[in-house]
Amino acid sequence: MRKARAARGLAPPGGRPKDEDRLTRKPLSFWDRIKFLVLLGLVWLILTWSVMANDPLVGFSDAVRIEVRAGSWVFILMGLEVLRQIHFLISEHSRAYHRFWTYGVFGGFERLTHRRISDWTRFRVWRLLTWVFWIAVAAVITGKIIHTTPVLALLRGPELIWHALPFVLQLAFAFFFIAFQFIGLFWLLSRGGVDVYYPDDIKTRFSDVWGQDHVLERVKENIIFLENPELVEEKGGYVPGGLLLWGPPGTGKTLMAEAVAGETGKPYVFVDPGAFINMFMGVGILKVKSLFRKLRRLALRYGGVIVFFDEADSLGNRGQLTQGGVGGGPGRATPAPFAHAGCHGFSYLSADTQWRLVREAMAADIPDEPDTRRNKQMIGGLMGGGGGGMGTLQALLTELSGLKKPRGLVNRYVRRIFGMRPKPPPKYRILVMMATNMPSALDEALLRPGRIDRIYKVGYPSKAGRIRTYEGYFAKVKHELTAENLDKLATITPYATGATIKDLVNESLITAIRNGRDVITWPDVIKAKQLKELGPPEDVEYIERERHAVAVHEACHALVAFRMRQHMEIDIATIEKGGDYLGMVASIPPEDQFTRWRSEYETDILVSLASLAGERMFFDQDSSSGVSGDLESATTVASFMEGFWGMGTTVSSYSTAKRLEVGSPGGGAGGRLKKGQDTEGQARHALADRIEHNLEVLLGRTEEILRENRNDVLAIAHALERYKTLSGEDVVAVMEHQRGPLVDGTPYADDAFVAELDAYHNAASRAHREHSQEQLSLPVPAAAAPPWTVAVIADPEAHGPNGRNPDQPL
Repeated sequence: MRKARAARGLAPPGGRPKDEDRLTRKPLSFWDRIKFLVLLGLVWLILTWSVMANDPLVGFSDAVRIEVRAGSWVFILMGLEVLRQIHFLISEHSRAYHRFWTYGVFGGFERLTHRRISDWTRFRVWRLLTWVFWIAVAAVITGKIIHTTPVLALLRGPELIWHALPFVLQLAFAFFFIAFQFIGLFWLLSRGGVDVYYPDDIKTRFSDVWGQDHVLERVKENIIFLENPELVEEKGGYVPGGLLLWGPPGTGKTLMAEAVAGETGKPYVFVDPGAFINMFMGVGILKVKSLFRKLRRLALRYGGVIVFFDEADSLGNRGQLTQGGVGGGPGRATPAPFAHAGCHGFSYLSADTQWRLVREAMAADIPDEPDTRRNKQMIGGLMGGGGGGMGTLQALLTELSGLKKPRGLVNRYVRRIFGMRPKPPPKYRILVMMATNMPSALDEALLRPGRIDRIYKVGYPSKAGRIRTYEGYFAKVKHELTAENLDKLATITPYATGATIKDLVNESLITAIRNGRDVITWPDVIKAKQLKELGPPEDVEYIERERHAVAVHEACHALVAFRMRQHMEIDIATIEKGGDYLGMVASIPPEDQFTRWRSEYETDILVSLASLAGERMFFDQDSSSGVSGDLESATTVASFMEGFWGMGTTVSSYSTAKRLEVGSPGGGAGGRLKKGQDTEGQARHALADRIEHNLEVLLGRTEEILRENRNDVLAIAHALERYKTLSGEDVVAVMEHQRGPLVDGTPYADDAFVAELDAYHNAASRAHREHSQEQLSLPVPAAAAPPWTVAVIADPEAHGPNGRNPDQPL
């Protein structure tokens, strides 16, 4: 059997050593050895020919003797080139010689200059020497042309340029007249969108970032590596150069990037991705390249630089061809339901089963009959570039990966001409930070390690983080809030971000100033919170019977939420009409919880069904259209419980059964279908029946709860009609017959007053049934009067049209 040979000109696999492993210099080809000698020989022949041209009586042999006697500088260069080639030849055969010159002489010089001179100084010195070299070459050539010494030619240079200026100006004018209109336009369009903040301009520090301690600790690691990269590089690693901060708006991503720049004392470059949206194609590419040239200069000058791309999703995507980003996304290059990490069934399956599921998921996104007319993409010409398209994203990817390529014209080309390897660039310490609230829109090529090395989620702050944030912002203003108030405030604002907390504190201060004070109190904070969450109430007033109906509707929600919901607390109950609601009861979780249970979802459904059950019970089986949103919520939760979450009578997933066409979950006969039977129709019918049955059962439980607590419902409704808006503590005070922040709940323990409430309800129910204009008199406790009655007597002009003081703390 013949042994396979490697192709001619190619080394066998593993047979080509790395440059670092060579003990001698890499051999040069024959042409590389003689090319400069040939070039210098041609130059000498040209000089000899010039002697013959100046004196026709001089023959070739005489011209050669004249040039040899003149000691032409060409022979000096040829001698130096011969010595250089001898040096290379010895270095190709002698290990000791090669090691001495490479690591001893040249290597020692490199180490010495790196140790004593910074990269920025070396860069400037090398540029200066480059200019001096080319000026010297120009002086020598000019001296030969005008038959004088190089020094005199250099001194006469301005005179020669002045005499040639008219012709040069004509050429320059012709060139710039044609090119300037394009070059100037594109240069001007490539400006802007990049703001540079120098170390003294940035005052933000890590101590100014509150509520994100777990992310901040991770980010601090990158600061250590940026300031002391040798901690990683000396051990064979590399410094992470890219960070992505993603999360909801207002959580402190931009503030964190500013703090990084402030702590390190490095320049901070803020990039607005919106500036990369341009009319002309190619301008975005110019902006990216100009940006990274600036970053490299700043990195050399200050030993590092931080660049921050805000709203990176507008720049780091390919439009409709986006492939997913963090956790997968629309492109399904990495299907989100089948990510490899996480506590779900996909990670426990075999590789073959995983591949089958991925194929199913990808095939589900491909339409059976694509409309080619709609799917055609218009390829733009000169116009139409924007965002990450038209090459802008590709230019960004290239710059992020190309920071280690050789820089400089002389370094890249002139050194290669002389057979010398280009010097590697200095290590640019550039930390790329990006922020987005749409990570799924980012291109996967942008997120790969080497470009974006670390991805951190900057989510909603925990309760402890919210308390710390409230403490930080309230410390900047005068207030009377206690530690218990701040703890309560952090509890009733579960999804507050740094931006919303700052806004709430500012609104509280405005509320206090509006009331003639400069110190914030707890009622100011509560009123500001209600204003931010609900907006200002509309300036309308219900008729009596409708006001009572809305109050009963919301009171049923509040009672069932208080009696049955153990995982949430009532935050606010109101019957003041807002933009798209007549009233509402809002609940909040008292603690941070990341899993939900069947019992919790069932109580959510009970609270949603309380409006329908209450209206039927209190208004003789009549009900309003206001329950439509509640029924939608209840049906949605019940559908997910039954068909997706395994919280119903079946275990299988409806979505999977529908996709695989295996029949209806719980349809009987082992899930087998008869020939011609509609699979999807049967599954939908069976699922709808189970959902309806579960809702009917839960509706019965809700009716029973309301019957047992009828008096409490009327009490809450009465408090809502009196005060319009109640806090969660006031709702509890009414049902516990205690004194709350605004409402005194003790009168509701009086049987006589409860009888008055029942009579008032019967009158309102009769007015509703008969649609009469009967004037209803809201019962008033014997020991109290409505909160607005005394104020009206004192100053009738100080109150709004609803009979309530607009500045009354809620």
